[in-house]
Amino acid sequence: MTCTAYGCQVTSSSAPLDADTEAARGEGERTRLTRGAVVDRALALADASGLDALTIRKLAQELGVTPMALYWHFRSKDELLDGLSDRLWSEIDVDVDRTAPWPDQLRRLLESLLRVLRAHPEATGLLLRKENDGESFLRVTELTLDVLREAGFDPRYASEIARSALWTGMSLVMSEPGITSLDADDRAELQRKKQVVFATLSSAKFPRLVECAQPMTACDDPDFHYDLGVSVFIAGVEAMAAAVRA
Repeated sequence: MTCTAYGCQVTSSSAPLDADTEAARGEGERTRLTRGAVVDRALALADASGLDALTIRKLAQELGVTPMALYWHFRSKDELLDGLSDRLWSEIDVDVDRTAPWPDQLRRLLESLLRVLRAHPEATGLLLRKENDGESFLRVTELTLDVLREAGFDPRYASEIARSALWTGMSLVMSEPGITSLDADDRAELQRKKQVVFATLSSAKFPRLVECAQPMTACDDPDFHYDLGVSVFIAGVEAMAAAVRA
């Protein structure tokens, strides 16, 4: 209690947290977190709300810790995004049967990439951020190059095809039929309207568009979209392999 000209006031005996106390708190929180747990929650937030909404402060709130606890693992948002990118590369299955024909090995790698891209809405943006040199990226790329070198491609061809495989996967995801921002009813109505537009064209001028009105506007079979895209890519690489050997 302190007395002044205005009377007596009761003061708290506890002082505000100073820098040392805050640092100690951050250290204690850090011991409750692992880098993997931080990445797991950050990836879930990015998938749900987008990369722009992912901040260190928001992530700390979700994990119930102070931002300082996260800075022990990631010094900036850029480092955090690098961690997310590496996590995505680590989800690509590299357990490929090396005794299988090389086109089957390449197909399996591309299909695994697609599963990762489809599972995480922000995956394409994360993988496009910059050149990745994380261990997971290196492992996937090494295996892809080895499959292509064993197929008979020289280093130049193998490198270009490996890059094309990544871009093919991203392109397939970005071109999947349907607008994901719309609900099912709205997508169905938009599909119906587009189909009517094509179906009512002049059959004399646009016979193929009239004929293909339904499949041209369909968006209810994404698996067909991906299966065909992968098959077209693999067939192209196989044709190129035959040409290179010739």
